[in-house]
Formats: sequence, structure tokens, C-alpha cells
Amino acid sequence: FCKFTLLEPYKQLYYNILIYRTPLKGVNRHEHDPYNGHVVDEASMLRDIQLMKENNINSVRTSHYPNDPRWYELCDIYGMYVVDEANIESHGMGYKPDQCLANQPEWEKAFIDRTERMFERDKNHPCVIIWSLGNETGEGCNFAATYKWVHANDRSQRPVHSEDGIKGPYTDIFCPMYKKIDVLINHSLYLPSKPLILCEYAHAMGNSEGNLQDYWDVIEKYPSLQGGHIWDWVDQGLYAKTPDGKFYWAYGGDLAPKGTPSSANFCMNGLIAADRTLKPHIHEVKKVYQNIAFSLLDYHEGWVELRNKYFFTDLSDFNFTWKLEGNGELLATGTIDNVSLAPRQTGKFKTSFPAIQVKPGVEYFLNFYASLKNEDGLLKAGTKLADAQVSLPFYQPFVAEVQSSPVIADDAASLLTLTAGNLSVGFDKETGALISYKEGSTELIKEALRPNFWRPVTDNDMGNGMNKTLRPWRDAGRQAKLLSMKQKALGKEVYEVVSHYKLPVGESDFIVTYHFSGKGYLDVNCTFIPGNDTLPLLPRMGVSITLNRQFSQMEWLGRGPHENYIDRNTSSYVGLYKGSVADQYFPYDRPQENGNKTEVRWMSLTDTAGQGLMVVGQPYVSTSAYLFPTEDLDEPGLRKSQRHLSDIQFKDMVTWNIDLKQMGVGGDTSWGAYPHQPYLIPAERMSFSFRFCPAKQNGVSGNRQYLNFK
Repeated sequence: FCKFTLLEPYKQLYYNILIYRTPLKGVNRHEHDPYNGHVVDEASMLRDIQLMKENNINSVRTSHYPNDPRWYELCDIYGMYVVDEANIESHGMGYKPDQCLANQPEWEKAFIDRTERMFERDKNHPCVIIWSLGNETGEGCNFAATYKWVHANDRSQRPVHSEDGIKGPYTDIFCPMYKKIDVLINHSLYLPSKPLILCEYAHAMGNSEGNLQDYWDVIEKYPSLQGGHIWDWVDQGLYAKTPDGKFYWAYGGDLAPKGTPSSANFCMNGLIAADRTLKPHIHEVKKVYQNIAFSLLDYHEGWVELRNKYFFTDLSDFNFTWKLEGNGELLATGTIDNVSLAPRQTGKFKTSFPAIQVKPGVEYFLNFYASLKNEDGLLKAGTKLADAQVSLPFYQPFVAEVQSSPVIADDAASLLTLTAGNLSVGFDKETGALISYKEGSTELIKEALRPNFWRPVTDNDMGNGMNKTLRPWRDAGRQAKLLSMKQKALGKEVYEVVSHYKLPVGESDFIVTYHFSGKGYLDVNCTFIPGNDTLPLLPRMGVSITLNRQFSQMEWLGRGPHENYIDRNTSSYVGLYKGSVADQYFPYDRPQENGNKTEVRWMSLTDTAGQGLMVVGQPYVSTSAYLFPTEDLDEPGLRKSQRHLSDIQFKDMVTWNIDLKQMGVGGDTSWGAYPHQPYLIPAERMSFSFRFCPAKQNGVSGNRQYLNFK
């Protein structure tokens, strides 16, 4: 590409960007190395491209300056769209016409100089599909001049992007940042002829990227919506150690003299960590950005519909496989053969699924996978680039006949103990709380079960002020006052305990009803009753309990394996997963909410021999477990402090949060946006139920079907 004339064949490609609306599934990328700062080498660039392609990212905006020349050569070779951005930004000057540099004629030569140097250096790279005139500089006569200059000199007529040129004729693309979904829809309805590409959206700071699927449901519905670039690709953290040798990622203010102003961890907003470790939310990006859609048309006849969202790739490049699972256990596998489907086409393909002899109590799921047949650039053969899960309508309830024992009550002055067989539970009569759960002589509980309405604040929570506006819920569980504890036998084999609490928020009530059965389980029902209709939203609705440290092996049937939330779980499939509690924790650079799992049918925490406690949802719970108090993840004050991953140390305990639900993590911005409305928790009357039972008997080492008893 040494001659400009070689760009002539690419004119049609650039034309297609505007006319055929090739979706840009992009990210913004700063040049960053955790040891060398902004000095990056070729190995780092190759690793970035490889990870982007593995996660279905096809476009990069060089925010906010032209990148190392080798970056463009590698993007040419391996195939990445590039929005090449001039090194023009004057955010600190403001945006008013009499303040912003974009509207000061004396700055025109400087604007054109930077734009011209970018253009002349990078014009022969076919990866560059859009020229960006700059970032956050306002609008005015200087962008009018640079826009005109580019179109006068670029024979390929690549489109020009100007984020601040919305009102003036300075951009070929409507390219705003962080616009809400309704803005996207309105643009499509009222200005459908102009493509919209979000230059920045889905701010990936901390535990984020909620509602990304909601954005793309709209983007794929309206032709004028052409995608966007997530902010951003990689955390701008630097490797550092504490005085006692603990590693952490240093961020704003850490390495500067004391008192230096900074934006704290605001530059730690990547889909990957500074060392290129994948963060949990990049799995959601991969799923939402994938280019193959699966639909099950007829299980019995074996008909599957595939939709090819690629613009240049035939699906004959992929191997298609499926797995049939029952309650997370593999039952059968197969392939969809002879798939050939042109770009942007939909087709029906036939395979053969096994007849299912439906077993009561078993949920059946069909998982589809598309993997590369051959090596493709930096991607190895076998790389999975698309998948889907379908719930099959074959469920039948199962109720097991289980031998029962009489319940014996020992009603002492301060403790109520209920025993059936080798299982016993204990309730503190002063607090009404479950404080003991013994299987034989083994005590599982370290700290009592209590109401829990708070989550450790995320960066998005801090940005929208949730830590202030919803703060009444922070200690509401610990400060709940017992109004009454009522107890009675419901026959010889069931005993009821009802603990009624008054919460310090709006005189609300929280009622926990326990049914201890001689069949070997403890049913728990939790009901929240608001004291009035003006209460703030709830961060979560649930309970928390602490087990002894040896019960740190985790297994669950639910969404996984990575952390997921109600607004970020399309990439987390229902399955049977296991691992240590320690493995569920992701060390965000600033400690915050972490490790949640949604739609959990059951979860067990056991020792290495398989003895422990199982919780069974009725039907589902949202749940997480840590080797430290939940409070260790939380910000102690109302403002961010310089906290780091090195501040979290595992302790002699297992915290277990068991929830009806937790509010979404959000992701539109980290400076004001709340999670979307469907993922909030209004303070209204609500209840949920779950069951405690011994894990060894009923789950991990035994038969999992014994989760419903008669």
C-alpha cells in the first residue's frame, strides 16, 4: 500500500460503510502498557488484535490521537476497521462558542496541521475507514475547515466523523457519545438517511456493561443505527507494589505527590485489565457482538435456523456443533453438517437430535456453538466465535418420597434448638436469627442469617450517587429490630418459627418464616413490606449468612460460569459449574460488588469431602460467596478513596449472599446513569423462598433430584 492510487479499489468498501451500514462492533483504544505507560510494542499490539477478534470486536477508534504506525499495518494485515482520530482535543476549554478552540479562527492552521499530518501518514492504509476530526473540542469554523480539507484531499472519499459537529455540516455520520436508547430510536425515525455510530458508549468502568444487549436489540432493528465503540479497551493502570510487597494496579493519584488532584480510578475503564487479563464483562461483549444467530425451529425434526450477520464471511468457514444437557449434565452431542450460508442471509439446516425420555425434575437445554474450521490470522482453528442456549419445553416436576423423623424442640431461655435425625438448627431468641445449622456434630454457621439490602458500591453506583441516595439501606439489615419471634409445631414432623423485624427505613417490615422439616430441610421465606410509598430503590433484596471457612468449595446449577447480573447475563448459560469460592472473585482495581450469579436453581458450599450446606431456590435465587465480609468490598465513605485490589485479603470465613435479586450494574455512563428501569428494585412488597438442606445428602455427593420433597 505504498502508493495512494492503490486505494482506488477500496472506494467501494468505504462507500459500503455508509450505504450498506456495516455494523461497527467497536472499542476505543488507548495505547497503554502496564510497565511502560504509553509506549507499546508490537507484541502488545498483536495481543490486542487477537483478543479483539476472539471477542467479535471488528472496529477500533484511536482515541484520541493517531496511533503507532505499526498498529495500522497490523490492522491492514489481520483485518480491523479503524476510525483514525486527529490529535485534537480541548475539553478543558469548554464548549461554548466563545470559549471552545473549534470556533476561534486563529486556531485554524493548528487544526488543519494536525489533521493533515494524520491524513498524509495514514491515507494508504485500507484499514482506515473513517477519519475523525478530533474529540470533545466543541464545534465551529475550524472543524468546518478541516472537514472541507479532508474531503478535498482524500480521493477515496472516506467518510468524516466529528463528534462535536452535530449541529453544523462537519460530519458525514451522526456520532454522539453516551446517548440513551430512546435517542437512538428517535434518530432512526426522524433522520433515517444519516447513519448513527456512537463514538463512545457502554462505559466499562469497574463492574459494568449492563444492558448492552438492550442497545444492540435496537441497533439491529433500525437500519440507520450502525453500532458504536465501547469506552474503552484496556485499563490504564501501572504495575505497583505496597511497602510490604503486595501487587496492585496504580491509578490516578497513586504515583503523584500527595495532594495532587486526580480523577481517582477513572482511567480504569477497560474491557480488559492493564496486563490484558479478561474482565468478566468482556464475555457479555463477545456474546452481544457475535455475528451468528441460532434459532431452534423443530427439535423433533431437527430443524435449526442460522442467520449470518457477517458482511464478508460465508458460514462454511465454521464448524457447527450442539450439546444436549439435563440439569447441566451432558446427555448428547452432535453436529450441523454442510452449512454454507452467504453473508447477511438466513437459512434452515437439518440435524438430528435424540429423543428425550423425560425424567421428572430435570431441565433440558440445547447449546449451539460455531467454531472456526481453520486457522484465521491470529485465531486458531477451533476458536469459538458464537453460541446460543435454548431451553427445551420438556420439564416435569419431581417430588421424592423421603423418610421423615419427628422434630424435637429444645426451648431454652435464649436458644431454640430443633432436631430431626442427625440435623439440628438453632435460633437466637433475642434476635430471632438462625445461628446454628449442624449436620451431626459439624457446625456450618459462623455468623447468623440477617436481612441484606445493600451491595458494595460499583463505580457506576458511585457515579450516579446511589451510595448517597440509597444509603439508608446500607445498614438496614444489621440494624433491624426484632418485634416478635413466634414458634409452634405444625404436627410432629414440621416446626415453624416466624421472626418479624422492623427496619430503620420508613418503618418497613421484614418477616422471615422458617419451616423445619423432619425430612431433612429448612424452608425459608422472606417478605419485605414497605412502610410507605416514598422509599428509595433497593440495591438488593435478600439475606446474608456466614459459614465456617472449610466450606469453601462451590457448586451450582444456574447461570455461569463467570459473574452475571440481571442486566448482564445473556453470555452466562444455565449449566452445572463448580470451583472454589476464591475462584469466583475478580480483583477489580478498586474493590466493589463482585461475583454474582443469577437464576441459580441450587448452590452448595462444602468442604473437600463434600459435606456442607445447599440452598435450593424456589424456583431461583441470585447469589454470591466471598472469603471475606461483604463490607470489605464497599466504599467506607461517601467519596472514593484510594483503595486497591491489594486491600482485599481472604479471611477465616465464607460470606454467602442469598437474594431474590440485585439491581443491575448499569453501564450507560459512570457519572450519573442508573441501571435501566427493568433492572431496578422498587421498594414494594415482595417475597422469595429458598431451602437449606445438607449438601452431601441431597446434592453434591448424592442424588440431585432430591430437591423437592413430599
